Amino acid sequence: MEWSIQQLARVAGTTSRTLRHYAAVGLLAPSRTGRNGYRYYDEECLVRLQRILLLRELGLGLPAIGQVLAGQRDTGAALRAHLRWLEQEQQRLGRQIESVRTTLRKTEDGERLTAEEVFGGFDHTRYEQEVTERWGREAYERGDRWWRSLSDEQKREFQQRQLDIAADYGAALAAGEPADGAVAQAITQRHHDWLSITTPNPGREYFIGLGEMYVADERFTANYDRHGAGTARFVRDAMRVYAERHLG
Repeated sequence: MEWSIQQLARVAGTTSRTLRHYAAVGLLAPSRTGRNGYRYYDEECLVRLQRILLLRELGLGLPAIGQVLAGQRDTGAALRAHLRWLEQEQQRLGRQIESVRTTLRKTEDGERLTAEEVFGGFDHTRYEQEVTERWGREAYERGDRWWRSLSDEQKREFQQRQLDIAADYGAALAAGEPADGAVAQAITQRHHDWLSITTPNPGREYFIGLGEMYVADERFTANYDRHGAGTARFVRDAMRVYAERHLG
């Protein structure tokens, strides 16, 4: 089967103009163009468009989406990975919804709240398997013990510190600062200091590898690129420069 550009735009909830733009920037070429100049799309195009739209919902810019698609040749594996992420997000949002419902109900009824109820939806343990696979069981357990030792206020401060660093990276990129310049490297110093809280003395390979993961893993890319398209790549480049200059 194949669909005309108007048909595809309608079923995908987008516009023909958007599809033509995707073609112009190399994201989604039609499977064929008829003699009348009309564009037609086959099933492979439908799957690719689905991936583009999913990545757009994550907040990725078009250049970042192009990089993700170029690095994922196995469509089935990419979709399975994305499905797992969506299912995790669904579960996480479900927990947060219940947490907010409980907070709202108890606040309105004048009941006492507990920290566990308020922050019940914000569970770092959902990353247990992934952290263990990447850096080993000891790394996860060390981080888990440290996290549980914090007060609620300390947890919020730690998370806010990372958010501020990410926003400052985005602002530096938007201002035209180079990744190896003084401004970006000062932010990267703060980034390294922040990481050192949970990973004492992050070394060169670790720091560079983490930066590469920010680009390779679409979840991290989305978190950084919400501050501007290309921020994740900017962060990666700044981290590599910092590691090569300062880390043994």
